[in-house]
Amino acid sequence: MNTTLLNQTDCPEVKVPWPLFFIIGVVSLAENLLVVIAVISNRNLHSPMYCFICSLAAFNSMACLIKSWENLMILLADAGHLQKTDLSAKRLDDLMDSLLLMSFMGSIFSFLAIAVDRYITIFHALRYHNIMTMRRTAAILALIWTVCGVSALLMIHFFEYFFIMISFVVFFVVSLSIICFLYVYMFMLARIHAQKIASLPSGATRGVLTLTILFGAFLVCWSPFFLHLIIMMVCPFNPYCECYRSLFQLHVVLLMSHALIDPAIYAFRCPELRRTFRKMLLCSQLL
Repeated sequence: MNTTLLNQTDCPEVKVPWPLFFIIGVVSLAENLLVVIAVISNRNLHSPMYCFICSLAAFNSMACLIKSWENLMILLADAGHLQKTDLSAKRLDDLMDSLLLMSFMGSIFSFLAIAVDRYITIFHALRYHNIMTMRRTAAILALIWTVCGVSALLMIHFFEYFFIMISFVVFFVVSLSIICFLYVYMFMLARIHAQKIASLPSGATRGVLTLTILFGAFLVCWSPFFLHLIIMMVCPFNPYCECYRSLFQLHVVLLMSHALIDPAIYAFRCPELRRTFRKMLLCSQLL
């Protein structure tokens, strides 16, 4: 995405050393690929919730890979090895923006799917395995990836249209509102029906807390970047808005750090994943 300041302001653009981008990108990519491999390899993790977590890790991997590749292109362009005006470079930039937007939307949809899964686990425990079958889980994942891919391509292609910009903002706000409502609703019902909830497996309520932490990390890491996009739309020529836009590279670092934080939360909060990581790193046989 274009980070060139449109106006002269008293806020110089904050630069982040390019090696930091690649270090975060490589480490994040390795961590999230480890999560994907762990879920695929361990049959004990072949459940709807872990499938959605695997999808979230895949979207995180995509975001890290795309931003690392985009930073590499910027370095090549600054060194004179790549012409920014080339049509092929413009198309490649649009493709990378589409994939980044796809990973952003996919992360939100993955969180939404996980929230619904946890709701069914807690409040429809006896019917859970009839409602959330692996076939339905596969269909949901296929729908998420298809919708996110098509929507991202269309949004980037028609991003100049005001309707598309508004739709993007509405999607973000509505999606986060639904997810927050589900989590708050689950915790409120859990307090009202404390005795009933206590009879459920401890992993159910523990899973809700884990996913709440994951969602909180997502909000902290992605919100500055999303606010940057909103400012690009609503006040592109305002010097005060440009001061916030001057922090773009810091917002990108924070965005990429989300993919770095998630696997650490998985490992800390999920014993089965922790055991799987240990076996993978020690080259032990998985279940």
